[in-house]
Amino acid sequence: MQFNPSFGVKVLLVVICALASVIVATVAGILTYMTNSSLAEAVLYGGGAFAMFMGLGLTTLAVLGLV
Repeated sequence: MQFNPSFGVKVLLVVICALASVIVATVAGILTYMTNSSLAEAVLYGGGAFAMFMGLGLTTLAVLGLV
């Protein structure tokens, strides 16, 4: 038996992945800023964390066949 999610479920999974990535990026940016880094450096770290976590999440969903 194979699970074939509908389009709406796929969209929700991608949105959940994006929201989790935003949370990780926010935490990474705040932690970087608290180490006496500049604001621009903290934003860059947050952006990198977002990209890495989003890529990891979407890759995981694709391997599981959910997206």
